[in-house]
Amino acid sequence: MSDFNAAKWRPAPLLPKDGSRSGSLLFVVATLCFLACLTAIAVIASDRAARGWVGQLDGEATVIVRPRRGETPDAAAARAAEALAGVTGVAEARALEPQKAYDLIRPWLGDISDLEDLPVPRLVAVTLDRKAPADAARLAQALKAQDLDASVDDHSLWIKDIRRSANLARGLGAVVFLLIAGAAGAVVAFATQAGLAGRRDVVEVLHLSGAEDSYIASLFQLRFARMAAIGGVIGAGVAAGLGAVLRLAGGAQGLTPALPIAWSDLAVALACPLAAALVAAVAARLTASALIRDME
Repeated sequence: MSDFNAAKWRPAPLLPKDGSRSGSLLFVVATLCFLACLTAIAVIASDRAARGWVGQLDGEATVIVRPRRGETPDAAAARAAEALAGVTGVAEARALEPQKAYDLIRPWLGDISDLEDLPVPRLVAVTLDRKAPADAARLAQALKAQDLDASVDDHSLWIKDIRRSANLARGLGAVVFLLIAGAAGAVVAFATQAGLAGRRDVVEVLHLSGAEDSYIASLFQLRFARMAAIGGVIGAGVAAGLGAVLRLAGGAQGLTPALPIAWSDLAVALACPLAAALVAAVAARLTASALIRDME
């Protein structure tokens, strides 16, 4: 028997490049890559929004001032702002206009024309020093020293909620990625099984010609890796195009401040074809190797 010539055996005899099955598989892989890229862009954008909100809240605090007997609300707010302005770790403290306080509570009380007659507390906006910010206890102590009836909101509750939501978004994104990778691997494994079942006689001829199992498995591995890479390019390209449209439609904030898409976010699409090819290669290799062993 003559030596086996590997050059004459190419992927085409085992898995033809054309055909409805290949086209269907390419569509499925492209769709999965499209969804994976959109998920990545959404997670990155939401994480950026969360970090921006946390940064803003970390550097600010709100003081609610209630006037004591014989003192007007505006006078109490002015005294509170003056007392806080001298605290170490405070960059600025200013009393907000009464209209802003009315605007904050109007959605809860409805369209009431005589809000001015209600005992609405005044608000003092405090901007903290970024390098060494004052904590809520220090602000409360300064207010108490001036005999002011006031409470400090350092936004710590909101910051915890934002960070919790950001962690949840990242976790859900990771789960979606794993599900998409698992689905892609399962589809490739099924296609590999179908390809081997339909060409069992060719595999037997290859065995008789001296081809090793690893070589036969590599034919399927290369074939599906190439197909997955093409599908990844298509899916990632469509996802990047959609992301660009969203970026242009909404400006720097995207379509919503919760998803401020940046141009750099679209770079995640570059890794999609490589990841798709890797998942397909592993799935095809493992499936083909197991099935070829069973044929012997």
